[in-house]
Amino acid sequence: MTQPGEHVSKILASSASGTTLLIIVQITSRLFTFIANQLILRTLSPAILGIGTQLDLYFLSILYFSRESMRITIQRQPLHATSAATINEGRPDSICGNANRKIQPHTILSQSVVNMSYLSLGMGVPSALTFGTLYVYFASQEVSQTPFYHVGVAITTIASLMELSVEPFFVVAQQYMLYKNRAVVETVAAFIKSLTVCSLFTWAACTSRDLGVLPFALGYFCYSVALICGYSITIPKLTRQWRFSLLLTKIKSSDSSIYLANRFPRRLVALSTNIFFQSILKHLLTQGDAMMLAAMTSLEDQGIYSLASNYGGLVARVLFQPIEENSRTVFSSLLNSGEQYTSNVNVAKAHLVDILRAYGILAVLIFPLGPYLLPRVLLILGGHMWASPEVGSLLSLYCYYIPFLAFNGITEAFVSSAASPSDLRRQACWMGVFSASFALTAYLFLKIGGLGAHGLVCTNMVNMAVRTAWSFIFLRSYFHRHDSSLTLAEFTIRPQTWIAGALSSIILTRQDYKDTSYHGLVKALIFSACYCLLIISLERKYFTTLYTRVCRTINSRSKITKME
Repeated sequence: MTQPGEHVSKILASSASGTTLLIIVQITSRLFTFIANQLILRTLSPAILGIGTQLDLYFLSILYFSRESMRITIQRQPLHATSAATINEGRPDSICGNANRKIQPHTILSQSVVNMSYLSLGMGVPSALTFGTLYVYFASQEVSQTPFYHVGVAITTIASLMELSVEPFFVVAQQYMLYKNRAVVETVAAFIKSLTVCSLFTWAACTSRDLGVLPFALGYFCYSVALICGYSITIPKLTRQWRFSLLLTKIKSSDSSIYLANRFPRRLVALSTNIFFQSILKHLLTQGDAMMLAAMTSLEDQGIYSLASNYGGLVARVLFQPIEENSRTVFSSLLNSGEQYTSNVNVAKAHLVDILRAYGILAVLIFPLGPYLLPRVLLILGGHMWASPEVGSLLSLYCYYIPFLAFNGITEAFVSSAASPSDLRRQACWMGVFSASFALTAYLFLKIGGLGAHGLVCTNMVNMAVRTAWSFIFLRSYFHRHDSSLTLAEFTIRPQTWIAGALSSIILTRQDYKDTSYHGLVKALIFSACYCLLIISLERKYFTTLYTRVCRTINSRSKITKME
């Protein structure tokens, strides 16, 4: 039997390598997207970029409502767990077609999560029809008259359903921590998507053709095709040894009350229902700015805000998203194990504290340097079409929003992994309160204050702040119930570091970001490098501890690999 310490070490070691691979995937895919955007940005009008932003919101909304609750639910089903759901009265469950074979408990669990993943595709069809109808019906005349608009919406809808069809492959890769396979597939798919979009826009510019949003739609389509091909090649040959099917397969059980339609675990279905209704409010809060922009502003304003969020949110997508996704898997594995080791809560807490401390250091780097460097980068790369005080100031303000995203993401990842069904229902009620506060804040900033896109960023800051505060209250309550505690002092950075960040921010706000001369760029880079070295020096104790822990994790993974 696997020892507790060995099991925890394996989870943390897999998490470390998995997070690294997922960050590499994000960096690579964003690099492809960034290069493609730079090649077409000087020929792409803000209006087309604004419609492209709407199309992206439409695509993500279908995927989010169809699969997000299922993914979170499935992560709450660790493969090492053994419970009454898998073995009943001494008679093990079996998979249809494998009744005469000796089936291990983790095989039944694997088949159950694969079956659950098919519900995402089932939810995708009504979601696509609903969102597609609403998007086309409420589109403004300017949007609907864009070349290839309706064709683009149709292709994007098909692409979303195609991407949902790879969920069985994805959950297998996630549950068995096949991060290397996932990294290869998603990197290739991102490259194909970027190449498609860039090639079509470049061809249209060279031939003086107006393709509208068709290149964006075909980019989604090619991305989905690449995912299907990649996962179909890599995952099936790895699952044969585990004796479960990637198809929707009946599970024979001695207790008919465990599975719905002999395929879906009732416990997971009930949990996914709670998470789904919560995810509706969460999506409205997360994508509320994009929805308000689409409903209340011009296409040009939407394009400018999209550009600012793409540049300003690059760190969030490249770094925070993989960390949150992988941490959710770690928290779920540690806190939902069938074998309840008391040390698991402390290990999960240590993992959380490490990330919160790292985010604090990152925040003190972003606050001064982000508003100082990003407008310069945009001015150099975007050209004079995007050179305006409004875009520069919006980018600067967006930099202050990034740390709010970071802290909210990791704390909600812990909540989604540790919360009971009653906790999730309670959180859903609070999400309703957060939605009301979001709407009120948006009204104050947009209607009364007339701040436009700047007001939306401020609204998002308030939204993320109240959600993070609620999550922190939940964390303290959770750890208190498990004879532990969580205080601000455990993850806050040193006062000297905050003072250095505040002074640097004051100094840099007086600098002119339009100075893109060679001398100005060298000056900016030298100051940024010196400031980073200062922060590292002030927090050297933390970095030394982190380095030691990483080395220990790598050594632990090497030992586990040799044993296997």
